[in-house]
Amino acid sequence: MANQLLDRNLVLFNVLFATSIVIANVLAGKVVMIGSFVIPAAVVMYAFSFLFTDIIHEKYGKEEAKRTVKYGFIAQIFASIMIYLGMLLPVAPFASDTQAAYEILLGQNYRFVLASLAAYLVSQHVDVYVFSALKKRTSDRHKWLRNNVSTFTSQLLDTSIFITIAFAGTVPNLWIMILSQFVIKMALALLDTPVFYFLTRMNASKINHQKPLDA
Repeated sequence: MANQLLDRNLVLFNVLFATSIVIANVLAGKVVMIGSFVIPAAVVMYAFSFLFTDIIHEKYGKEEAKRTVKYGFIAQIFASIMIYLGMLLPVAPFASDTQAAYEILLGQNYRFVLASLAAYLVSQHVDVYVFSALKKRTSDRHKWLRNNVSTFTSQLLDTSIFITIAFAGTVPNLWIMILSQFVIKMALALLDTPVFYFLTRMNASKINHQKPLDA
């Protein structure tokens, strides 16, 4: 029973991780304002992915977290292909105006796709590496430290890589974009720390509750 519960929770976290990645790419075309910062809506959605990899790493180990990152990459590729195929399908004559809306919202700028994939591969693997290194040093203590330090480090890399590849040569000051997005990402990382504690403790309590039934 405990093993089944473990598997179900792991599948759920992997699904939530892949969903946050794909949805972030879908929402990249929407620009929002948070305070004085103007950022893509994808920044908010993408922040959840680091929360889920940290939860998986904390509960199931480094190898499972690395596997999750690989699955997320596959999900992004698959979603991009499906979106592109959907754009190629002939639109019904009475709904021709929806094609333009589809292309505006979901049309893929290939420079952005390359930037997104490169930033994802580097940042997510760094997140796993830093989290693992800190967990070895702190054991079961200071979960907030490994959760936040790993996310801060990986988010800085993610932001820097994506903006550099996507906007180099078109934006006069890349560092302003990088800094503004990174500040928002740090704030989101701090806000999700209680969620990280709750979900990792919740899973542990459920599994421990099932152990007497297996005996």
